[in-house]
Amino acid sequence: MRLVLVGAPGSGKGTQAELLVRRHGLKAIGTGDILRAAIRDNTPVGRQAEPILRQGRLVPDRIVNDLIAEVFRDPDQPAAFVLDGYPRTYAQAIAFDALLNLQFIKLDAVVHLAVKDDEVVRRIGSRRCCGGPNCGVCYNLLARPPKTDGICDRCGHPLIIRDDDREETVRRRLVEFHANTDQLIEHYRLRGLLREISALDPVETIHANILKAVNP
Repeated sequence: MRLVLVGAPGSGKGTQAELLVRRHGLKAIGTGDILRAAIRDNTPVGRQAEPILRQGRLVPDRIVNDLIAEVFRDPDQPAAFVLDGYPRTYAQAIAFDALLNLQFIKLDAVVHLAVKDDEVVRRIGSRRCCGGPNCGVCYNLLARPPKTDGICDRCGHPLIIRDDDREETVRRRLVEFHANTDQLIEHYRLRGLLREISALDPVETIHANILKAVNP
C-alpha cells in the first residue's frame, strides 16, 4: 500500500498510521521526524530548516518538499508507505505528484479522515496533560481518562489543560487547516484517489474501513 492520510487535528491520523505500520509493514513518513533527523544529521536541508524552527516559524514548502524528495530519491526508497502530515497544502501536493512521477511511483489512495470542526474541538478540548516537570503524559477524558480525576496515573501530579488544547486555539488551527487543505482534498478527489472515511467510528472500525476503501 502507498497511502496519504489527510485529516484535521484530532481526527486520528497518527493512530491509524501507527496501525498501518504495525500490522501491514508500511513505512511511516512524517515531516516532523524527517526534519528532526535532517537537523541531527546536519544535512543541507536540515541546516536551512533549523533556524526557521528555532524562530517558531513554519518551514516553507520548498524546504519540506526537498526533505520528502530526499526520502524518495534514496536508493532505499520505501516500497510501501503511509504519509501523515504531508502533503499539507495544494502546492505541496503538486510538488509531490511531480516527484512520484519522476520516480515511477503511484499512490494507491489519499484517505481523508472526515470529522466536523465541533467534534475536533470536543476531542482536543478533552485532553489533559501532566504538569509534572519530568512527565508530560497526556490523557483524554473521553477515550483514555486518568484513574483519578485530575491526577496523573504515572507520577501523581495535577493534570492541566495546555494552551494548544483550548477551544480558541483549536478553532484557529482549524481555520488554517481548511485554508491549506480543502483545495488539496479536491485535487485528489478530481484525480480519483480520494477515499472519504468517517473519523467518528471506533479505532478498529476506522482501520477496517480504510482497508476496504483501499482494497475494495
